Amino acid sequence: MNGYFQLDCREDGTYLWIYAETDGGEPLKAVEVADYLQKKGISYEITDLNRKITAILDKGIIKLDNVKRYPEREMMKVTISADKMSAYARFYPASVGGIESGADAILGDLQNAGVVYGVDREVISAYLEKKQYCTDILIAKGLPVRHGTDAEITYFFNTDLKARPTLNEDGSVDFFNLNTMNHIKNGQLLARLTPEDPGEKGITVTKEYVKPRTVKKLVLKGGRNIRISEDRLEAFAEVDGHVMLVDDKMFVSDVYQVQNVDNATGNIDYDGSVHVAGNVCTNFSVRAKGNIEVMGVVEGATLEADGDIIIVRGVNGMGKGNLKAGGNIIAKFIENATASAGGYIETDAILHSKVMANGDIHVEGRKGMISGSTVAATNSITVKVLGSQMGSDTILELGIDPARKLRFQSIMGEVDAIKKKIKQIEPVLLAANQKMSQGQKLPPDRLQFIQNAAISYRQLREEMEKLVREYEELEDIINSNLTATVKVKDIAYAGTKIAISDVSTILKSDVRYVRFYYEGGDVRYSSL
Repeated sequence: MNGYFQLDCREDGTYLWIYAETDGGEPLKAVEVADYLQKKGISYEITDLNRKITAILDKGIIKLDNVKRYPEREMMKVTISADKMSAYARFYPASVGGIESGADAILGDLQNAGVVYGVDREVISAYLEKKQYCTDILIAKGLPVRHGTDAEITYFFNTDLKARPTLNEDGSVDFFNLNTMNHIKNGQLLARLTPEDPGEKGITVTKEYVKPRTVKKLVLKGGRNIRISEDRLEAFAEVDGHVMLVDDKMFVSDVYQVQNVDNATGNIDYDGSVHVAGNVCTNFSVRAKGNIEVMGVVEGATLEADGDIIIVRGVNGMGKGNLKAGGNIIAKFIENATASAGGYIETDAILHSKVMANGDIHVEGRKGMISGSTVAATNSITVKVLGSQMGSDTILELGIDPARKLRFQSIMGEVDAIKKKIKQIEPVLLAANQKMSQGQKLPPDRLQFIQNAAISYRQLREEMEKLVREYEELEDIINSNLTATVKVKDIAYAGTKIAISDVSTILKSDVRYVRFYYEGGDVRYSSL
């Protein structure tokens, strides 16, 4: 039992009984006694008090002063934890002849201290049966908050199709064996939803409610050829074909197959994927919600896919070929064409083309060449041969989504156009304001014109402010993404321009086996 003390109020003054600790309890601390005495309005020098308490080995009495006082009732000190989930009581005995607390008194004191929930009456009963003073007793516990869990969707197909062509031992690239589709059968289970668990509120000992953290809710999203169960927890395919996940929405389709895209087929616009066994001829277009696979050559044609574009024998765009993929582009070569991908681009050569990827660009086949082209990627470009001995203009741009960079470059032109319109309206509004301030009354048609001009002025200002904010956000992105790199696995020729974010360099001499990166405000290079 911990050491404790007890007041003894007598006719000739106030005394203090000291009881030493027993059975390994904590010794009585003078600071605790002094705190109690201060609350009771009794002054005593703490150093002297500490000396006398320390000298008492078992039980002793100290005279505090000669003041006659009334007996003190039993006292309870309540401490509430920082998270308000626990309350501790520390009891001090009544003075000799003073009133001791019962269960009702203790409950009342707890309520006065703000402890109104989770009070353990069995703890109170145990204390009253065997009182322990100067000891912290856990007397009330709150109900802990139970945090829930986010909803989760389990997909029973590969949702991360990042198939890459195989590099053969002879340096060639195998563009035939690509696993870029999830083939499924009618009735096959595609996904299962485990609903969110919202959790349960907690309650503090002061009866305040603690909300669980917000959990993420999900729903199964399915397009054509997908059946969602009545309980909305499972999704099944309704046709044989393949499944893709685009923006969290499942899409099932069979594949549209043709031999060639030419006069016999005309342009193709298909909700699923398109497989071309032969070639796509000049001036034709193929548009698909899924993937586009061409086993032959793409000439001066347009290919647009929400998914991937795969061209086994490459692209000879003749200056007008255009590839646009929401996913990846894989082609034997890209020549005299424009190509943009939301993911990565994999090819053996890029010649006299404009190529952009929101991910990486790999040019690592047998030739592994980029020449006479402008190539932009967000993360990295890997190439064997960069530029040419003939000095063809070759430019690499890294560090920002190419689409964002184009947008960044176009914003200020839009801002300038808006400023011109604002300057045309401002004199009209100013003149009208001066006339009305002088008491002149404008004709109804003129007043209507001024009102319309004022609306246009406000809209133009709001639009300009929005564009400026967008410009600043893009500028921050450009300045912050400085980790992009270029890896040259053979040679980079003099005259090649490499830009990372808004910093660029032009090679003055040939370099081999190097990595270009941003450091200290410059584009630098080091050995691989």
